[in-house]
Amino acid sequence: MNFDPKNFDHSTFTNKPYVKRVEKPWGYELHWVPEGMPYMGKILHVNAGHRLSLQAHDIKQESYWLLNGECNLILENSKGELETIRLEKGKGYTTVVGQKHRHQAITDCDIVEASTPEMGTTWRLEDDYKRPDETPDQRKKERGEI
Repeated sequence: MNFDPKNFDHSTFTNKPYVKRVEKPWGYELHWVPEGMPYMGKILHVNAGHRLSLQAHDIKQESYWLLNGECNLILENSKGELETIRLEKGKGYTTVVGQKHRHQAITDCDIVEASTPEMGTTWRLEDDYKRPDETPDQRKKERGEI
């Protein structure tokens, strides 16, 4: 396939910035990639002493980068055991489909998350806020989209 920039439909190009704030019981997310893209980017702001659900995804994969604060990542290892890993600044961490994981804030912290698109089900195996599994419909409900 030859690349020819003259053949692109320029009407689909945008130069507008984007951010969507999604409130969570543990803090909030800032989505900086619009829906419909083949990837997702967000900032997780987790309040001190709070944690996300212990979860696993059936489709989605995620990678994390600690921006600031102190945070543990509870992550399933190759033996099926949960390990607590203290996130280090300057290092990336990745989960794959089916791998149990959870963020646990020691102080207020901000984490960059890059992932495959928001799709499939997030299985909430344990949740401090008693939320159900996040199906596509539940995701829209939690974000006030329906």
